[in-house]
Amino acid sequence: MNRVSSQHADRIETAIRSGGAVSSALVASWQRSVALYRLDPTERRSPQRLEQQKLSEARQRLEPMLRAAQASLDRLFLAVGGMGCCVLIADREGIPVERRGLAGDDDTFERWGLWPGCIWSEEHEGTNGIGTCLAEQRALTIHRDQHFFARNTLLSCTTVPIHDHEGHIAAALDVSSCRSGLTEELVNVIALATGDAARRIEAENFRQAFPNARIVVARMDDWSPHALLAVDGEDIIVGATRAARQAYRHLGAVIGKPLSLTDGAAGGQGFDAELRQAERAILERALIRAGGNVTAAARQLGLSRATLHRKLGKLGLERAN
Repeated sequence: MNRVSSQHADRIETAIRSGGAVSSALVASWQRSVALYRLDPTERRSPQRLEQQKLSEARQRLEPMLRAAQASLDRLFLAVGGMGCCVLIADREGIPVERRGLAGDDDTFERWGLWPGCIWSEEHEGTNGIGTCLAEQRALTIHRDQHFFARNTLLSCTTVPIHDHEGHIAAALDVSSCRSGLTEELVNVIALATGDAARRIEAENFRQAFPNARIVVARMDDWSPHALLAVDGEDIIVGATRAARQAYRHLGAVIGKPLSLTDGAAGGQGFDAELRQAERAILERALIRAGGNVTAAARQLGLSRATLHRKLGKLGLERAN
């Protein structure tokens, strides 16, 4: 064990013993690496690699997401490649299956294991960008000596989770650098670019998952272009991105419910008139199905009777019952 590795291990041990895991997400990850995964920070082995067949299978499982990601990966690499960074997409097991990098840096990154087929789960590599992002399900940066293994302390890794069309984590988008001159300001720029690319990938994957649906932006207090809803020909919501699901979680599930302008879902600028027409059609159909009974129609739509009466009044469809 060399002196640097020993000092790094001592720092981790001291932080864990001091109870830092209670207040620090980083120390909590170090503690998982030691107590849960039984890893030694001074271990010098290289990251484990999958056989080519296993890598091909992992890539095939993520193929729809990878198709949606190509343009965003290219754009992200154009933004960060000149800083000595590579771009990786890893599956939810922490295995990179797609990569962008400069040819002159390839030998270095492959030697460090930042390469398709290497296993970067927290269980295998301890605290690291890809593995800890997936374990904690949040965007983060693991910078240099924040890594668990001493052999990874020259790396700086910024990673953002990517969610599928059902709102589940499907992958992680990582930008990693082995260069020492990466300042905090540059790390912040990389984090913003990586987060934006991840959301673009999610949006494109969502559109491809619902090719026959109308995709609209959900109206929220804090407007987000990534809060998307998929609406079928009957104006029923058939899909929602994670951002949209989070925005409407206080209303319960939105899937299977009619698109409603008044209740908060909207298609963004230019869609208002179309949505008013859609809402009118939805209410008229509900009334027909309920035989004109407003109470029964409200129950079908998941609305209170008073709310439905207000909607009917605004649209000139008010009934006496």
